[in-house]
Amino acid sequence: MKHIFLLLLVLGITVTALAQNAKPAAPASAPQAQQPAPALASTIDRQITSIEKQVVDAAEAMPEDKFNFTPESLNIAGANYKGVRTFALQVRHIAASNFAIWSHLTSDKFPADYMGGNGPENLKTKADILKFLKDSFALGHKAAATLTNENMLQTAENSKSPRLQLATFGVAHAFDHYGQMVEYLRMNGIVPPATQAQKSQ
Repeated sequence: MKHIFLLLLVLGITVTALAQNAKPAAPASAPQAQQPAPALASTIDRQITSIEKQVVDAAEAMPEDKFNFTPESLNIAGANYKGVRTFALQVRHIAASNFAIWSHLTSDKFPADYMGGNGPENLKTKADILKFLKDSFALGHKAAATLTNENMLQTAENSKSPRLQLATFGVAHAFDHYGQMVEYLRMNGIVPPATQAQKSQ
């Protein structure tokens, strides 16, 4: 008898708790709320947004007259910076690579003059290079939106790599070159914007 009483007590508490947590059903005539973006697509999109902000802010922080800077000009004893990319070429390389990587996911045509790793040779001004960079990240957001749980492991169009690998490699590659941009900024006495933001918090 005691066991039956305890069972009924637990059952009563459970039913009460469920009733309190239950949400009233929406009226049949109420419009359905829009479904949130797929978790995978939104997660990758946030990663792209993160590196986009850091790279774009760093590129904007470098004065135009320093865009062709390389450490080679510093003649550091024992260093070997001969032939390394200029700051401008670091930025152009990130952008060109973004197009090369993410165009496989969006089916956008990869322009012939983006080949070679540094993008179009006619991009000389800071404004033109920044536009190229921002356009490349816009393609990244478009690429992220194509990802689903069903297609993420499928081989991307005109590629040997899975779609998810390409999406995340674009982010990792940009972070790699962002590290080099940061060094170039500091060699010119400029604190990277991301570091400034952390100090102000």
